[in-house]
Amino acid sequence: MAAAARDYAGLGWPCSPGAHPGGGDRACSCDRIGCPDPAAHPVAATWAMQASVDVEVLNRWWSERPDANIILPTGRVFDVFDVPAAAGVLALSRIAQEGLPVGPVASMGDDRYLFFVATRGAPVDEDEWWSCHLDCFPETVAETPGMRWHCRDSYVVAPPSVLPYGREVTWVRPPDGSPLPDPLRLLEVLSDSCEAV
Repeated sequence: MAAAARDYAGLGWPCSPGAHPGGGDRACSCDRIGCPDPAAHPVAATWAMQASVDVEVLNRWWSERPDANIILPTGRVFDVFDVPAAAGVLALSRIAQEGLPVGPVASMGDDRYLFFVATRGAPVDEDEWWSCHLDCFPETVAETPGMRWHCRDSYVVAPPSVLPYGREVTWVRPPDGSPLPDPLRLLEVLSDSCEAV
């Protein structure tokens, strides 16, 4: 995990430590009973301020918590479209057929696909933009099976993080340092793919 966090820092992607699967019959290492997002949330409430690209800081965090998953804040360097895996597979096929630009894509335990896109930052019209606060709402992915747009004040769990029940976060298309695609160019494709599944 520490090596992966350092790799993200090399891309200019800030990281912070996340929860991981708990021991025994616990799905999450955190102390919340019935954690709504097991092993897929930050360890500290101050994750947004703490996230760093400083290698010494990352080494210290992961030496203290070697099993910690990796949390990547969104809305800084990139935003992330989070869609059901079936929609993600359909979208990748259409993107390839139409020759659209696509950036890194991760799979969350074969349940969800994460499409990394250029961030819009803080738009002029604040009402047009929203964030997904996965730590508090929605409480489960099952409640909102469609697309989510992680932008400012949100985060995603990054590969090679480990999820409960042997699931993992893996790269379908790893980052290669290329410029990230414009989110609005992928929005229609991903939206259509979500409606199709």
